[in-house]
Amino acid sequence: MHSATLRHQQPVTGRVSPRKPAQRGASRMVAKEPLSVRLPKPNFGLVKRLLWPFLLLALGFGTYELVQRLLPYADRPITKISVSGELSYISQQAVQQRIAPYVAASFFTVDLAGMRAELEQMPWIAHAEVRRVWPDRVSIRLEEQLPVARWGEEALLNNQGQAFTPRELANYENLPQLVGPQRAQEQVMQQYQVLSQMLRPLGFSVARLELRERGSWFLSTGVNSTGQSLELLLGRDHLVEKMRRFVAIYEKNLKEQIANISRIDLRYSNGLAVTWREPIVPVTGKTVAVK
Repeated sequence: MHSATLRHQQPVTGRVSPRKPAQRGASRMVAKEPLSVRLPKPNFGLVKRLLWPFLLLALGFGTYELVQRLLPYADRPITKISVSGELSYISQQAVQQRIAPYVAASFFTVDLAGMRAELEQMPWIAHAEVRRVWPDRVSIRLEEQLPVARWGEEALLNNQGQAFTPRELANYENLPQLVGPQRAQEQVMQQYQVLSQMLRPLGFSVARLELRERGSWFLSTGVNSTGQSLELLLGRDHLVEKMRRFVAIYEKNLKEQIANISRIDLRYSNGLAVTWREPIVPVTGKTVAVK
């Protein structure tokens, strides 16, 4: 006997969509890029670097041509020269005469450096400043020499220790006289300024200060309020220390005897030597006949 097997099939509920067979060789769709993106970008940096020199050259050439064309209309003759500064020893007329050869030039062609050098050759001018003032003027500012002392017999010294030689030296005989080697002008001026300050509280001024050939210093004071003067031998070095010693001893011991003192030697290391004035002995027993 044959036995039969019955398979019980479950009832199918709902709708079953038929399965689609998979497609073979399928490819993913890609959006196309714009043509401007796909093409290589031009390199403008190199172009700029090459063009800049030509642009600058063209700009410079154009500016030069413009200036050359406008210069004849802007370059005017000099019509006025103004001189400023505190002038005590020179006149504006003398300044104008000195720079007269330069005035014939025009505004842009005037030789300012030459004009300044010409002015500073004048004995009384220490410094000159010259500049253009648009459209047709030249401005000059002058600084005069400040005479502080005489230098020897033929020159004056300014406050910087620089010598200059004006013509009328006889008008400055009241200035102190400084003497020394030509190379020592500034050194002598510096010592003069220091020693003057130290003597001023005592009522003395410097009438003559000399640096001698062997390096020693000699000082002669002017007449003080009591009509007295002194000569000081200072030696070669340590001038300030020696002057301090002199000031201290003068205040304590010498002030009352100043009328009898003619010279003080400060060349000692720990003291000083005094030279006394010779007393004036009246002459008696003689008869002077006056006709």
